[in-house]
Amino acid sequence: MAPSSPIVVLDSGLGGLTVVRALRGALPGEQILYFGDTARLPYGNKTAATVTNFVHQIISYLLPQNPKHVVIACNTATALALPAIRCTFPTLPISGVIEPGARAAVAAAGAKQLPTIGIIATEATVRSRAYERAIGRRRQWARIVQQSAPLLVPIIEEGRSGNDPLVRLALKQYLTPLVRQGIDVLVLGCTHYPILKDTIAQLVGPQIRVIDSAEQCAQDVAQRLRARGLLRDAQDSSGQLASFVTDDPGRFKRLAGRFLGHEIDLPTWVSPDELYRERQGGPVPVSIPA
Repeated sequence: MAPSSPIVVLDSGLGGLTVVRALRGALPGEQILYFGDTARLPYGNKTAATVTNFVHQIISYLLPQNPKHVVIACNTATALALPAIRCTFPTLPISGVIEPGARAAVAAAGAKQLPTIGIIATEATVRSRAYERAIGRRRQWARIVQQSAPLLVPIIEEGRSGNDPLVRLALKQYLTPLVRQGIDVLVLGCTHYPILKDTIAQLVGPQIRVIDSAEQCAQDVAQRLRARGLLRDAQDSSGQLASFVTDDPGRFKRLAGRFLGHEIDLPTWVSPDELYRERQGGPVPVSIPA
């Protein structure tokens, strides 16, 4: 590994691009490889074994690029797969999005004696209780209220915005029970959700702090790379993004601009069968644009 080595960011689909955007804002010189497993999303309704296998395949596929850090930019995959993946790749620095989000939630709760922290996430993330444990390690006295939101990832992947009546209807259904329970802080426990952050903040009201796990994750990665002396030159703003998807590169390219604020090159298509073969028989060489 070297400062010039890339950062790998992976997710089930488009959501991890919110982490990429935050990373590019904080570390504009870094080379980023993004992998969106668009053929097999959503991860939120799958078992831990399945999600762990998917993440293993993706990392193995990109391992020949000698990444200096891997970000599992998916709350579901972080909750279900991170410990096993770290054991499988013991020499590879790997982080997720739950710990940074939990830290930010505790900080946002401030000095209130018994704050109520709300979490909106996929069914699998809620079921894992990963946020509950992560917050509990930092603050013993806090009330945790979780709400699964299974419709949001598919709706966002369709390209719908916060102005869409269907999106607002779904958000109201998921957010109203949390607001009624008097939450002080709301954690967006899925990297897809920050694309709707403004609408969510409007619906819950200004009295509730909304925590964007993507922003917190980018800050966490920057600190980790700085501690290991692996940041690229701070004056370098020429960082490149190369993307990989398992289905419909053209659609991904069209929708990615909404998450990143700019257009991207056409992603490289990687067949899930190729990932499976690689998992069984060894790494497949990957050609990354210069």
